[in-house]
Amino acid sequence: MKLSGGLEKILADVDDNVKDSFRKFKNKIEEFPKYLDERLRETRDKISEYGPVIAGYALSLSPYTRASLSVGSYLEGRLGGRRGIAAKYASIAVGVAVTAAAGIGFALFGIHALPSHNEHIQYVGSQNGYEAFVPNGQTINYNGQTDPTGNLILNNGTTLHDVIWNGQYASTIINNHNQIVQLNGQFVGQTDPINNQPYLNLQDLYVIKGQVPIEQITINGQPYYVIEANKINPADIAGFYTYDKWVSNFVAAMNTPGTYAAVIPGNSPVYDWTNTTGTLVYQTQIYQDYIRGFAGGDLLVPTNGPIISYGTTSGPSGSAFSNFTAPYKVYNPSS
Repeated sequence: MKLSGGLEKILADVDDNVKDSFRKFKNKIEEFPKYLDERLRETRDKISEYGPVIAGYALSLSPYTRASLSVGSYLEGRLGGRRGIAAKYASIAVGVAVTAAAGIGFALFGIHALPSHNEHIQYVGSQNGYEAFVPNGQTINYNGQTDPTGNLILNNGTTLHDVIWNGQYASTIINNHNQIVQLNGQFVGQTDPINNQPYLNLQDLYVIKGQVPIEQITINGQPYYVIEANKINPADIAGFYTYDKWVSNFVAAMNTPGTYAAVIPGNSPVYDWTNTTGTLVYQTQIYQDYIRGFAGGDLLVPTNGPIISYGTTSGPSGSAFSNFTAPYKVYNPSS
C-alpha cells in the first residue's frame, strides 16, 4: 500500500529525529563511564554499604526496560525496514536511560537519605591545644538525660554556640554552675575589704586537653552540637572558674606558649591591687569556703596581657592539668 505524502513526510521526520536522538544518546553513553567513575570514586565506601538496596531498587524499575522492548518490537513490525529498526532501538534506549537514571539517581541521592548505623562524630580543636565548655545555666533533656548547655571555645578563639555536654560530669557541671550563680547573687554588689573594689561575676568553665568529639543534631527544629564526653579521657578534663569577662582570655592564655600558673603567699601585695586581678584573688578564696572541692587564689601568668586570677574544682580535675590545678610556682610581683 502506498503511503500518502503527508504520512511519508511524518515518517521521514520521525526517522531524522530518531537518528538525532540516538546519536545524542550514544554520545551520552560514551561519556557516561567517565562520569560514573568519578561519582563512584566519591561514594565507593557508601556504595558498598548500600549496594544491595540500590541493586534491588534498580531491578524494581526493570518494567521500564521491558515496556520499551515491547514498544520497540511493535514499531519495528509496524514500520518495517530501517525505520522500524531505528524506532526499535530508540525505544530501547529510552527504557535503558530511564532505568539507569532512576537507579543511579537513587545511588547518588539515596545514600545521603538512608540512615547510617554509625555515629556522626567529628573532632574539633587541636590535638595539643585546650578547648573550653562554658555552661550558660540552661539544661536540656537529651536521650533521657538532663544535660547542661553552653558554648564551646576552641583553641584558636572560635566559639561554637548551642552546645550540649552529654556524658560523664554532666550532673557535676550543672551543680557546680548553680553554686557559682548562687554565690554571685550573694556577693556581687559587696566590696572587697582589702582593695575596696566591688566583687565581680564569676563563671565556671570546663577545659578539655586535645580535640573534642562532637555530633551535630537537631532537637525540635533547633540545631545543637553535642559534646560526647564519654569519649574523652577523664585525665583530659578539668574545671576552673574566673571572671566571666575573662573566660576567652583564660583559654587563650592556656594556649599561649610560655604561660604558667602560680600561687601567691598570704602576704602578697597582689591582694592590694585595685584591679580585677587583685579583686579575684580574694574573691575566689571566699568562694572556696562555700563550695566543697573548690580552691582559689591561683594566677595564670601569660607572656603578655593581664595576669588572670582563677580557681579550680576537684571534679573534674584531670591529671593532664596538674600544672594548672596544683601550681608549684610562687608568684613574685617583682620578678
